[in-house]
Amino acid sequence: MEPPHEPYGQHESDGQHEPYGQHEPSWPHEPYGPHEEASRRRPWVVGVSGASGTPYAAAVLRALLAAGEAVDLVVSRASRLTLLDETGIAFRDAHWREDLRRWLSRGADGTPDAFEVPSGVADVTHWAAGDLAAGPSSGSYPTKGMLIVPASTACVAGVALGLSKDLLQRAASVTLKERRRLVVAVRETPLNGQTLRHLVTLDEAGAVVLPASPAFYAGATHIQDLVDFVAGRALDAAGVPHKLYRRWEGELGGDRDRGTA
Repeated sequence: MEPPHEPYGQHESDGQHEPYGQHEPSWPHEPYGPHEEASRRRPWVVGVSGASGTPYAAAVLRALLAAGEAVDLVVSRASRLTLLDETGIAFRDAHWREDLRRWLSRGADGTPDAFEVPSGVADVTHWAAGDLAAGPSSGSYPTKGMLIVPASTACVAGVALGLSKDLLQRAASVTLKERRRLVVAVRETPLNGQTLRHLVTLDEAGAVVLPASPAFYAGATHIQDLVDFVAGRALDAAGVPHKLYRRWEGELGGDRDRGTA
C-alpha cells in the first residue's frame, strides 16, 4: 500500500510540508513581553529567624510597606517562639494577616497599636517556613532580594553552608546564587570563631553582613529610635529609601540640639 502523499495537510507549497499546520506556531516567543514583564510583582523577601529582635523585623516590614514595596514573608518556626515570648503574639499560618497586623502595630516597648497598619497588610505574601515548593525557593521566581532580620547564628550557619533545611535558608541560598542583594542582620553576642567564619563566608558570597548594633549619634531618646536605626541601616544596605532615623551631617551634637521632634 502506498503511504498518503499529504501526511500533514491537504496541500504542499513549493515542495515543503508544514507538519504543524500552514502557519507559524501560535505561542509567543516572549512569554511575558516587555510590558507584562515590567508589571510583574517583584517583592523583597523578608526572613525572620529565631534570634531575639522581632521589633527589628517589624520596623523593616513597616518601612518596606510604607515605601510601596511588595513583601514575601517567611517566619521560621523558631522565630514564632521568640515572637510569642517578646510580644505575646502567636503567629499562626491560618490567621497570619491578623497576627501580622497586630505585630506591626506594636511598638518596640510593647505598646499595642503604636503604629497604624492597614487591616489587609498591603502587598504581603506569606509563605510557610516548611513549604519548600514556595515561590522564593526557585531562582525563576522574581524578587528584588532578601533581608534576614534578625538572623540567628543557626540561620547564619545554615545559609553559609548551603543547608536549605527550611524555606528561609533556601530562599537565602537562591538569593545568593542569583546574585541578588542579601542583607543578614545577625543578632548575637559574643560571636565565637565558628560564627565569625560563617559570616566571612557570607561576605565572600556577596551578602551584606549587618550586625544589629544600635547607634546613639542620631539623637535616640526611646527604644523605638534604637530599633529604627538598625532597621534603617538594613534598608540602606538593600537600597530602599526610608525615614527611620536622622542621618549624620558632620555636625557634632547636631541631632541632640535639634531634638527628635
